[in-house]
Amino acid sequence: MMRLSTLANGLRVATREMPSVETVSVGLFADIGSRHERARENGLAHLFEHMVFKGAGGRSARAIAEAIEDVGGELNAATSRETTVFSARLLADDLALGTGIIADLVRLPHFDDEELEREKRVVLQELGEARDTPGDIIFDNLQSVAFPGQPLGRSILGDEASVGGLARADLVGWQERYRPDGLILVAAGKVDHDMLVDLAAVRFGDLVHAEPTLPEPATFVGGLSADPRRFEQAHLALGFAAPRALAPDYFAARLFAEAVGGGMSSRLFQSVREERGLAYSIYAAVQAFDDAGLFYVYLATERREAAAAMALVREELARAVTDLAPAELARARALVKAGLLMNLESTEGQASYVARQLALYGRLVEPSDVVAEIDAVTLEDARAAGAAMLAGPSARASVGAAEKALAA
Repeated sequence: MMRLSTLANGLRVATREMPSVETVSVGLFADIGSRHERARENGLAHLFEHMVFKGAGGRSARAIAEAIEDVGGELNAATSRETTVFSARLLADDLALGTGIIADLVRLPHFDDEELEREKRVVLQELGEARDTPGDIIFDNLQSVAFPGQPLGRSILGDEASVGGLARADLVGWQERYRPDGLILVAAGKVDHDMLVDLAAVRFGDLVHAEPTLPEPATFVGGLSADPRRFEQAHLALGFAAPRALAPDYFAARLFAEAVGGGMSSRLFQSVREERGLAYSIYAAVQAFDDAGLFYVYLATERREAAAAMALVREELARAVTDLAPAELARARALVKAGLLMNLESTEGQASYVARQLALYGRLVEPSDVVAEIDAVTLEDARAAGAAMLAGPSARASVGAAEKALAA
């Protein structure tokens, strides 16, 4: 059973009871991420997520880790372009501890200056590692040409100049953007809803309202990014504008992407990998944001095969718009539904699901409602969504391939 309550200051508290488990996952989901940063702040959301673990409330970094692990729990956090989440997984009796630590992280971080300089170096090492990993950095490159000069197109990690210029005052200012009506406290597993509401009132009830930081609207532009560094393989990504998260054709676009590149039976896997041997790894997906979306294909291939592989990808996408078969759509539908329902078998999956749907729709949404939307997509819907995406400009990125591999 799902339940929802709202504190007087606007903070929402949601729970999903799972009677068969003895654990609980609790998370604080904030509607603020890297696309809410100004250009000079790029990387601030991610740095904030790092820095709160360096000391908060009455605990040092080590004490935070020991407090959660003394009871066998796990503590984590993640920053995306639109959200930040702080989460804990614990035995059910330790819900108050996990909630209290998460509250301290967000509300009472120490932000020690020496720790800040040390952590900035760690983040820059993380950035360097990403740049040395073609399969990672290519997605930042694709995002940057899909949405050039826009917050949505900037790296979550930032760059040397922006991260290097961040100071304690920036972290404090970012903390102030955590508004109660932009926060969702969610717990899934063996959880008492009223208890979580009481904990939320104690830990977050005095959080005062602040005006939201509205992100710059996103506009897909497209273009080319070519990183000529030599690696063992060439990494290619091809992207197109896709429906936003709440668009009427979002699920149709997602099923089209799943059909053409979502599994080993998909067109791209069978054609490019199995029949032609042009790529070891290849897949397609749709990433949806509040006001935009990105449909992309990624593949890794030999440098000398990059041009042929990209040409074949384009051919298969174009064909799918007109001849996507009923069996392909049925298989894609089964994969998407199974992925959703399998993820819901864990407490973390349930908590993330509840928070995501609540953030999107402003209400609790049963998984059966999502399944019904997936089932409602027709073959014509999927083909039309594919045609709409492919009709627009493309964003193309490569790492380790000649630029001609991305030529239209």
